[in-house]
Amino acid sequence: MIDAETTVTDRPKDHHVELRLWLRLLTCSTMIEREIRRRLADSFDTTLPRFDLMAQLYKMRSGLTLGELSQRLMVSNGNMTGLVERLVEGGLVAREQSQADRRKHVIRLTDEGERQFTAMAAAHGDWVAEMLAGMDTGQIERLMELLGTAKASVAGATVPRGRGKAG
Repeated sequence: MIDAETTVTDRPKDHHVELRLWLRLLTCSTMIEREIRRRLADSFDTTLPRFDLMAQLYKMRSGLTLGELSQRLMVSNGNMTGLVERLVEGGLVAREQSQADRRKHVIRLTDEGERQFTAMAAAHGDWVAEMLAGMDTGQIERLMELLGTAKASVAGATVPRGRGKAG
């Protein structure tokens, strides 16, 4: 077993432990995401990308441009345009010309979009809690602490975009 004092140079060169950890994280994330996608479709006839877009607009009540939404959701402007169009057609978001820059449009949730998102967000929270109900509060807090350490480790080894590739 590797303890907190062990450094990467002290570990075996096959990186078996690190690879198993990464696969376990990926598996948990994939399982949760798959179930959230299924439940959003079954309960609300919507998709995870729609939910994510609406979540961003819910956080920023003043609205966001397509470029800001693309950046926050890490998708192309083209994908974002199509998604926004479908939400506009469904009456869930409104697109208005920006007062600051007439070339841009600001996207906001409509009252109906806000109502639907609020219901989806409440269900989403319940679903995540249900999936993690096998862990007690202490376990969740310890895992959060360990994942914080892992996130810092990953961030420290990550090359910022546009600065070349890690070796």
